Amino acid sequence: MGNYRKLWLSLATLLVASFAVLLWAGTEIFRAAPPVPEQVVADDGSVLYTRADIEKGRQVWQSIGGMQLGSIWGHGGYVAPDWSADWLHREAIAVLDIWARSDGGMASYAQLPAEEQAALRGRLQEMMRANTYDPATGTITVSRDRAVAMSNVAAHYVSLFGNDPATLDLRKAYAMKQSTVDTAEHRQALTAFFWWTAWAATTERPQEAGDAMVPDKAGVVSKQVTYTNNWPSEPLVGNTPAAPLWVWSAFSVLFLIAGIAILGWHHARTHDRTEGPHPIPASDPFATLRITPSMRAVAKYFWVVLALFLAQILLGAITAHYQVEGQDAYGFALSEVLPYSLSRTWHTQLAVLWIAVAWLGTGLYIAPALSGHEPKFQRFGVNFLFFSLLVIVVGSFAGQWLAVMQKLGLENNFWFGHQGWEYADMGRFWQWYLFIGLLLWVALVGRALWPVLRDKANETRHIVGLLFLATTAIGLFFASALMWGEHTHISEVEYWRWWLVHLWVEGFFEVFATAVMALIFTRLGLIRLSTATAAVLFATIVFMAGGVLGTLHHLYFVGTPTAVVALGASFSALEVVPLAYIGFEAYETWKHGKATPWMARYRWPVLFFIAVSFWNLVGAGLFGFLINPPLSLYYMQGLNLTPLHGHTALFGVYGMLGIALVLFCLRGLRGQMVWDTRSLKVSFWCLNIGLALMAVLTLLPLGTMQLLAAIEHGYAYARSAEFMQRPIVAMLVWMRVPGDTIFSVGALALAWFVLRLWIAPTREVALTGEPERD
Repeated sequence: MGNYRKLWLSLATLLVASFAVLLWAGTEIFRAAPPVPEQVVADDGSVLYTRADIEKGRQVWQSIGGMQLGSIWGHGGYVAPDWSADWLHREAIAVLDIWARSDGGMASYAQLPAEEQAALRGRLQEMMRANTYDPATGTITVSRDRAVAMSNVAAHYVSLFGNDPATLDLRKAYAMKQSTVDTAEHRQALTAFFWWTAWAATTERPQEAGDAMVPDKAGVVSKQVTYTNNWPSEPLVGNTPAAPLWVWSAFSVLFLIAGIAILGWHHARTHDRTEGPHPIPASDPFATLRITPSMRAVAKYFWVVLALFLAQILLGAITAHYQVEGQDAYGFALSEVLPYSLSRTWHTQLAVLWIAVAWLGTGLYIAPALSGHEPKFQRFGVNFLFFSLLVIVVGSFAGQWLAVMQKLGLENNFWFGHQGWEYADMGRFWQWYLFIGLLLWVALVGRALWPVLRDKANETRHIVGLLFLATTAIGLFFASALMWGEHTHISEVEYWRWWLVHLWVEGFFEVFATAVMALIFTRLGLIRLSTATAAVLFATIVFMAGGVLGTLHHLYFVGTPTAVVALGASFSALEVVPLAYIGFEAYETWKHGKATPWMARYRWPVLFFIAVSFWNLVGAGLFGFLINPPLSLYYMQGLNLTPLHGHTALFGVYGMLGIALVLFCLRGLRGQMVWDTRSLKVSFWCLNIGLALMAVLTLLPLGTMQLLAAIEHGYAYARSAEFMQRPIVAMLVWMRVPGDTIFSVGALALAWFVLRLWIAPTREVALTGEPERD
């Protein structure tokens, strides 16, 4: 390992320690998860729900789109309500109304004097927060009044998920199609699942020794939190932020400031170290690159990237419009053939798919380019993987359509239909197929890189080794999607799901991207190899220091004990630390683009890299830290401030990076052609301006309004039809049109540029420093 031994050992130690703690945190989450009862009975002995009802209800929920239609415990879509919070609020009101009629003689709780309302709220909190689960028998016992309230709320949901005219307006407000659930039996089972998620959100977790929320005080009963750490905010049942959420939110800010200070000190100490002048090649080293058959076969990956990107934008427009018309699109009953939950499923899946395909194609292209080695049957492997990816996309999407349209049946849904978990929606069969495909990708990249990896004299093997390790991790860590079964506890599913979403996308893709960019700039001769190697290894250590345990910030409210909340708050703050110095990265990238006249050939890929730095700071950094501290996320989870971070980080960082990598690869594949980059200029500015307008005109103001509503009146109100159907909300949704339109123009311009490289190419007379028409 030479001079890099300490960095490699530091990285290895960090990863081993981080994953050990992450696995320990998983065991604590599994231990503290809310129990699923064998039966729920009224105090007169009548059975209300059984475990089979709850599990079947979850299957029904998954088959209709799960998290893509409303949310559970804050995770999922934003138009329909959070079903846990909605049930909890409706049940609380129903109980209070029953008591108001029996005790006060009033028709409803709202008509009582304030003093009597306060007395009933105290009584309600004592009843609903009490944990009546008996571990010996697996039974939850509820009072007769609560059983009546549960029946009333269940009747509302049976009506809502059917085609009852009484709830038609509400279905439209929630963008639900008629007969969302196909049978009365399944609708009734669905209510069992919704009730259980609400029960976990309002029932106090059994207190263990040393588990008190605040120091003991004589004569005062120690406070205890619900299974979901008092989430959601609901004044009626006493759900307010617990003391640890305040404490660890404050400490997360301290960790952020300390991390920035330490990294700043390191930068100040090392940034002036130079190794003398670095000679820059007189011509583009990639201009004479030999394009192998497998590298040429990668071109079709990039065509598919553009097709998936355009399809994702179209589905995004349809999904956003559902928030305005509910079931229709300009008078056409679109929900009968493409329901909201399906359009949102495909929109979110395509976002990950087109970015992932861009990165997969980059790996397949750059591996032979770096090693100069074309393994036997490499092109066949590239083509086989390509067609497998097409089969996976078409097959999984078809299964999801059949599931949401209630044509597949519960017995087939888990394997071939819609799993209902956001970003992990495809059926298990398709997940296995994709996992095998990713392993094939790892093998194809690895065998092409092998000559470099085994050559101890090759100075690039450290960065190439890091690239291959990231490639291997991307392939292997998709296996986290295979760690749960059809009836695995939701808390456990969420733990593994965020291994997939956070570690796969926000962890190892970061390392892959960092290594690829370093290799590109070193191969171009713009960076000294020793400098790049040390920088990449150090950057990986910094990213992974917060990245691995930062996964826990997604899990504050899924049955998570206080110690895990503390870890998530602390390390998610460290995720933001390297982003505070993103300006240095952007400046270095800009310098590379100006280093020599022939770098004009790479002007637009470099500008897309700079855009990645900008959105890394804004989308991942500012908007990410806005929602990450426990206290912030307590109120913001599932509000429009969440997609504010999601859109600006997912597309702004990973999407822009995917486009930049595609353009670099196209420079090799079609670099002998004249590049008319006027359409690239249009694409670059329209994509960035459109994304900014989407964030500033709609997501930020709407999310802020919801936040204020959640703090003042409770989470259920902030997600309710009463709030979301207000005229100002409709206006903010319509204000997405300018940004979305500009963004779409940018995507079309990018597709037009790539298309012209094949349908109307003009060969360069000679490779010069200014081959582009701008």
